[in-house]
Amino acid sequence: MSSLQLLVALGPGDPELIPLAAWRTLETAGPVRVEPDEPLAGWLAEQGIPLASDAPVAAGSGERFVRLVATAGDVPSVPSGDALRALVAADAMVGLMWLTARLRRDCPWDREQTARSIVPHTLEEAYEVAEAAEHGDPAKLLDELGDLLFQTSFLALLLEEQGEGDWAQVARGITVKLIRRHPHVFGEVEADTPGQVRRNWEQIKSDQEGRTGIFHDVPAVLPALLHARKVQRRASAVGFDWSAWEGAWGDLGDEVRELRQALDAAGEHLAEHEPDADVVHELGDLLFATVNVARLAGVDPELSLRAASARFRDRVELAERLAADAGQRFAELPLDEQDAWYRRAKQSLTERPARG
Repeated sequence: MSSLQLLVALGPGDPELIPLAAWRTLETAGPVRVEPDEPLAGWLAEQGIPLASDAPVAAGSGERFVRLVATAGDVPSVPSGDALRALVAADAMVGLMWLTARLRRDCPWDREQTARSIVPHTLEEAYEVAEAAEHGDPAKLLDELGDLLFQTSFLALLLEEQGEGDWAQVARGITVKLIRRHPHVFGEVEADTPGQVRRNWEQIKSDQEGRTGIFHDVPAVLPALLHARKVQRRASAVGFDWSAWEGAWGDLGDEVRELRQALDAAGEHLAEHEPDADVVHELGDLLFATVNVARLAGVDPELSLRAASARFRDRVELAERLAADAGQRFAELPLDEQDAWYRRAKQSLTERPARG
């Protein structure tokens, strides 16, 4: 690649999508180098562009151009700068759009899918994105974002098949919505704090987007903790909220006492029998109050509970290993001895240095 003097981006691989600046460069560049698998090679030759394997100018479409950039070092390109970044991103999105259409046409599994059958996979991918982001794993996040993006592409294709929209409308729609909901960035509205931004956001949704009712369009499919937080946020948007977590703390204490009273009144729960209705009611109230405290304290209850579950799992697994090292089977120990190993594991994990 040391002999290269210029790189030319050909777009996603369709002659009609070659950037104008790139085409004008090709017309005067002389011989051009292309990769053996370049789909536009034959077309370029037909247009009178001479091709040579040792030419100082290299051209490529889609991933082939990305490979050229990765191996060519500081060789200038056409286009360049922001225009190049936008072109590469657009090429990748077009490539995914084409791939999605190909899978829909040629894959027996993809041909049979509907929005209803795809949604469970979409939810799964969204959770995997959240987990990768929470764990601070860039490589994993990059991979999981791709999986989620494919879900978006597939659902957009289903809309297109129904004549109800397409991927471009999805992208334009969210762009217009975000501009509308950020008047402090794109308009004259002032919002100097995150709280002001959120209040403006909720007001815009209510006033400009035709939403009626406090709890309009709260997705029932949300996990219970996130659903509770969403409901509380909608109530907060109309002023029905505490100003800080201290205000909600008293409710939490009340719900703990009421749950204890319900449990005492219900007596011992029999296995395989439905739980006492009052216990179910009061436990729900307690969880809802806990979410309220978490929300007002700026904590995501879903992520917080997931982290707690992960800590518990790590401690139990370590307790089992510690017991095994001592020649004991954790599952066969009485509860007090299991608890002793659990406490040792907890202490051991607490003393470990934090990962940077």
